[in-house]
Amino acid sequence: MKKIKDICLAILDKMAVRRKVSALILGAMLASALPPFFQFWAMFAAFSGALFLCAHADGKKNLSAIGYWFGFAYFACGFYWIGNALLVDVARTGWLYVPVLLLNGAFFAVFTILPFLVTAYGKNIVTKILFFALAWFLITEYTREYILTGFPWNPVSSMLAFRPKMLQTLVWWGTNGLSLVAVLMAAWPAVWLVKPNRKTFAAALLSLVAVSGLWEYGEQVFANRPQIPDGNSLVVRLVQPNIAQSLKWSKDAAEANLQKYVDLSKGNDSQYVDFTVWGETAFPFDLQYDEAHRKKIIKAIPNRGYLITGFLRFEPTENGYIHYNSFGVINRKGDVLATYDKSHLVPFGEYIPFRRYLPQWVKPIANVVAEFGRGIQYQTIKLNEYPEFAPLICYEVIFSGEIMRRENKPKWVVILTNDGWYGVSAGPYQHLIAAKMRAIEEGVSVVRCANTGISAVLTPYGTVRKHLALNSDGAIDVLVKPDEARTTLFGQYGNKIALAMAGILLILSLLLNAVAGKFHKR
Repeated sequence: MKKIKDICLAILDKMAVRRKVSALILGAMLASALPPFFQFWAMFAAFSGALFLCAHADGKKNLSAIGYWFGFAYFACGFYWIGNALLVDVARTGWLYVPVLLLNGAFFAVFTILPFLVTAYGKNIVTKILFFALAWFLITEYTREYILTGFPWNPVSSMLAFRPKMLQTLVWWGTNGLSLVAVLMAAWPAVWLVKPNRKTFAAALLSLVAVSGLWEYGEQVFANRPQIPDGNSLVVRLVQPNIAQSLKWSKDAAEANLQKYVDLSKGNDSQYVDFTVWGETAFPFDLQYDEAHRKKIIKAIPNRGYLITGFLRFEPTENGYIHYNSFGVINRKGDVLATYDKSHLVPFGEYIPFRRYLPQWVKPIANVVAEFGRGIQYQTIKLNEYPEFAPLICYEVIFSGEIMRRENKPKWVVILTNDGWYGVSAGPYQHLIAAKMRAIEEGVSVVRCANTGISAVLTPYGTVRKHLALNSDGAIDVLVKPDEARTTLFGQYGNKIALAMAGILLILSLLLNAVAGKFHKR
């Protein structure tokens, strides 16, 4: 035991000397705890190691540098898969892969400077940890949800998603609240790293108590969840054609792509299906005006139900057309009964921030990306005797507390997406985890249909009822039980709960810091 302690202390001494390199290593280590890698131990090593560096840094400049390089490695590694979109057309945009990787790290690292900087005001390691966790919650997680329409991908709480049981407290405080708890839990062992002795070692074990508490609560939730009979269930057919992204927008392949959707959707048992679901922009023509292609897909529509599909909708203006990334519902007659236009657009994917200010040489690259119109948020769709549902498209599911209205909430959600841009990477798995977290937070069933996968039906407890694997093609029929929906505290109050938690913790932190300051003077 003493030998292990000596090795740990030797490593810590090296870290204290080479702070920036250590920050880079710890940031990359934290990224390994993200889905689908789930190196859970790395979360504790990274955050507690980061607080150790803060405790041994002299001056705010050094703290800012540690925070920046920690964030640079974390976000560059955590978002590496974004660059895969540039490899779809390697000859034209492949050269941008490395610059985009570095720019992701360089930009998002700005959000990790303040959490490290505020540790300078902590009088001891406990208050440093508290200030750090608060700033991480407010800046690195919460603020990132709103800058440039927001990109709250990969919250720290998603590192707990290796088991749905670890996520069940999302019903109380949501993704941001659980992230605050997770950062506190993971950084707490720093009390021993900074001052290794028996008392601080015992105190550091509180992290394990917190982990056990999350697990035990999840166990109780799963043991006591009600069993809902199949009587009022819906039968949903998920269709996943696995069309390569290089072919998805090819005019030459458009007819063949559509035919593949139709062929996969047909079946002798379609009379039992309520909804056939296709992915984002699956229908490559405008549903509203292209009657010929609407007739072509009638065979894919269930006899008694509807087809849900993504498509591009065009709206004429004085200067041409505005196009929308849209969600449509079609009946057996080929009538478009309802549409929804995506409201949360992807920065640099569906709109270019500050496009008018871009230098001339950048514009040919920027023009590869379409400019979409924005739809109206929090829509619901009601079809005859079926319970109404909330429609979402792709990226919109990553926004905690923003996927459906609070009043008269629908009991299920349908998400259409296309992760084909990112190939076999962490991206599609992380996207699925976001859907699981929204299902638990809001207490609703989630139907997710993707072009290349992963298509799945999720229960209000974040479990997968049935799925189609990444990069596979086929169709599966899955039961969806809207009656499984449950009322959650987060579903009623949203992110107000996490903000209240942060406010209480801030007051406690300031009081503890004041007390620690008095003892320090003595």
